[in-house]
Amino acid sequence: MSTSATTVPDAGTPHAGAAPTRRRIAAQASFETRAILRNGEQILVTILLPLFLLVGLDRVHAVELDTSGATRIDFLTPGVLAVAVMSTAFTSQAIATAFDRRNGVLRLLATTPLGRGGLLAGKVLGVLAVEVVQAVVLVVAALVLGWHPQASGIPLAIVAALLGTAAFTSLALLVAGTLRAEGVLAVANLLLVVLIVAGGVLVPPAHLASGWGHVAALLPSGALGDAMRGALLDGSVPVGPVVVLLVWTVVLGWATRRWFRWQ
Repeated sequence: MSTSATTVPDAGTPHAGAAPTRRRIAAQASFETRAILRNGEQILVTILLPLFLLVGLDRVHAVELDTSGATRIDFLTPGVLAVAVMSTAFTSQAIATAFDRRNGVLRLLATTPLGRGGLLAGKVLGVLAVEVVQAVVLVVAALVLGWHPQASGIPLAIVAALLGTAAFTSLALLVAGTLRAEGVLAVANLLLVVLIVAGGVLVPPAHLASGWGHVAALLPSGALGDAMRGALLDGSVPVGPVVVLLVWTVVLGWATRRWFRWQ
């Protein structure tokens, strides 16, 4: 009488039946992207707000802008693209992560084969995917309005957007991982409005009141706005804004690693 052999999983290879890491992260990124794009409030912040700023400020000349010789749409578009990065990487991500944390989703996913690293990677990739959608919508709208970007600066603008994404995603995770969800909802929306109005993103820090202009230039919003304008208006990115974004990313990343709470 024969007996069939029973395969015993190797204790040294946890989650042996789990999908490969890349597939798990890709699935999480897809979920994060769809969650943002299917949420009406998130669409308002990530797509409609930047689009409204682009069209409104270009067409409504009651708001005077010192464009330094550039056309109004050429001057506005880089800053609006920077706002789009901020709205997704910071506001949208902070709110989504905070409520996931409150509802126990973060703690649950952290114990699955996806793990904490995979979860964070999926969130970052989800942010980048939404930013691609934003860029397509805003670029098409800007081109229709007569935008003529500096072609040689487009790769630099992409690099600047990635640096801004890193800084603002780090800020989003820090806020989402330390405050209550309701507090994050208020802080994230309020801070976005403040940075748009006075953070040097739509109006260059150099055009703000002298004292505040120096402060705005050291904020991630001002640095991102200046980097995007430099790339798409002049075809070059000043070193200063790049350094500011890198410093914010390192500091906020360290703070997130130190104080982020999963529950």
